[in-house]
Amino acid sequence: MKAGFLQYSPVFCDPEKNLLKLSEMLDKAPDSDLLVLPELCNSGYNFESREQAMAFSENLNDSKFIDFLQGYCQKRNTWIASGINERSGDSLFNSAILVGPAGLVGKYQKIHLFLNEKDIFSPGNAGLPVFDTPKGKIGLLVCFDWIFPEVWRILALKGADVICHCSNLVLPGFAQRSVPVHALLNHVYVITANRIGTEKDLTFTGMSTIADPSGNVICQSPPENEDIAVFDLDFALARNKQITPRNNLFVDRRPELYKDLLTL
Repeated sequence: MKAGFLQYSPVFCDPEKNLLKLSEMLDKAPDSDLLVLPELCNSGYNFESREQAMAFSENLNDSKFIDFLQGYCQKRNTWIASGINERSGDSLFNSAILVGPAGLVGKYQKIHLFLNEKDIFSPGNAGLPVFDTPKGKIGLLVCFDWIFPEVWRILALKGADVICHCSNLVLPGFAQRSVPVHALLNHVYVITANRIGTEKDLTFTGMSTIADPSGNVICQSPPENEDIAVFDLDFALARNKQITPRNNLFVDRRPELYKDLLTL
């Protein structure tokens, strides 16, 4: 799989300008099988209120943003993972979507909300899906999920070859240091697409990162500049969970002894 990310600054609360900006970035992108975009790409991030976030949200069944992504995917025969401000009834979710040539493949609703997101979004309760594509199995996470090792392991156990991590990171490099560790511990590829720029009191840290199943950093962007990166990913490496000839990452697990995770 040829896969990578776009690092840029979505336009706050201006959907039309957002599509123009994203179109400009996608026009610069090399051919790929998968591109990962930052969190909340359709709306921007730092809302003043839930009402403001609701005004710039989209229902996934009637979304100009998804229609735009599908058009690009049809033209390039590719898939895109992106953050989106999702409206579902009266609820808002900080979601990630996977879009392909045929349209919306599926979604993940962010489980772990960060700071003021708790005043705006509902925490996701729809689980941790992994999506089959002709090129491989794709898992989705969003931003602050980086600090919870359980979700990374679940996606790996479900067969994810690559985990797409759509992000608006503001803490200084913490997630970017953790991504290679999650990749190593689960023997998967990880693509963190972070944004840049400032919205009111928040400055985003860039440093979008691709890590391989051995924990090597294939690519890491600068903290302040737009960037586009695409690399070849060898999923045979992600599917080989042997650590030594006698140790397998998943076979050697002892889940019957991990029950404290459910009670502590």
